[in-house]
Amino acid sequence: MLHQLGSEVIGYALTSPTDPNLFDICKVRYLAKTKLSDIRDLKALKKSLTSASPEIVIHMAAQALVRESYANPLDTYSINVLGTVNILEAVRDCKTVKAVINVTTDKCYENKEWIWSYRENESLGGYDPYSSSKACSEMVTSAYRTSFFSPDKYRSHGVAIASARAGNVIGGGDWAKDRLIPDCMRAVMKNKKIIIRNPKAVRPWQHVLEPLVGYLMLAERLYKKGPQFGEAWNFGPSEDDMKPVGWIAKRISRRFGGLLELQKTGEKRKLHEAATLRLDSSKARLNLGWRQKWDIEESLEHTMTWYREYMDGRDMKKVCIQQFEEYLCGR
Repeated sequence: MLHQLGSEVIGYALTSPTDPNLFDICKVRYLAKTKLSDIRDLKALKKSLTSASPEIVIHMAAQALVRESYANPLDTYSINVLGTVNILEAVRDCKTVKAVINVTTDKCYENKEWIWSYRENESLGGYDPYSSSKACSEMVTSAYRTSFFSPDKYRSHGVAIASARAGNVIGGGDWAKDRLIPDCMRAVMKNKKIIIRNPKAVRPWQHVLEPLVGYLMLAERLYKKGPQFGEAWNFGPSEDDMKPVGWIAKRISRRFGGLLELQKTGEKRKLHEAATLRLDSSKARLNLGWRQKWDIEESLEHTMTWYREYMDGRDMKKVCIQQFEEYLCGR
């Protein structure tokens, strides 16, 4: 998306953890300069950031899976917490940076399993290692903003920092394990049953382009307006798009001709995952002009179309660009 918009993009990441993966499928290495490295290596990170001389830094590196955080809590905390510290330390040494966005998650809130949507001023928390590590990442961002990038001293340091919290994003190109739609797609391709862990769990589903466009709108404000936008922002779907996991899985099954047979997991030790989670995005709508364009039905349709095109051997870079253009030019 950044490449299509004319940006000079420098990516910094580990090698892709899945095969297939969007990076290889869409040949992203030919669209952006890429450095394969670990954000926990502060020396290498500082060197790369200084060399790149970026004006805007979007921090999305993470161990992003709840169940993986139970299996590897140490990696989860070191990547999500210390990694954020390293990013902000590198920014302190880089004189060209004007705007920083730390992308965390809706799960950073202290989830009380209530029916109301969480606003940016709600308490942070987290039951599982992933959620709590992202709450910590938010606190690190806030501490660096007040300690080293104070809005009161913006004229001296020139850096505006914000954090962004999105819902459960869906969309083509996701092959992560223990995520609903990638699990469904693997089941479709292998003609196997799909195992559903928590069919009644309610999530704020949204197409990945929704928050990504929100991040870019926020980055523009930080770059042009500075610290007045340097705070936390929610980018979530409408109340109508907060659906149970089972509702999503059944529609995916119908989209592929009923090939999926749902089967509830039989695991003996069920790991805790939130049953209900909602976001209030009023602030982004009012202060950024951001708004949701695709409802859950449209989001699922574009997602399923992407995977169908992939299975049919299409040029997926073109498919991605087409969907991006459809999103920007839509209602």
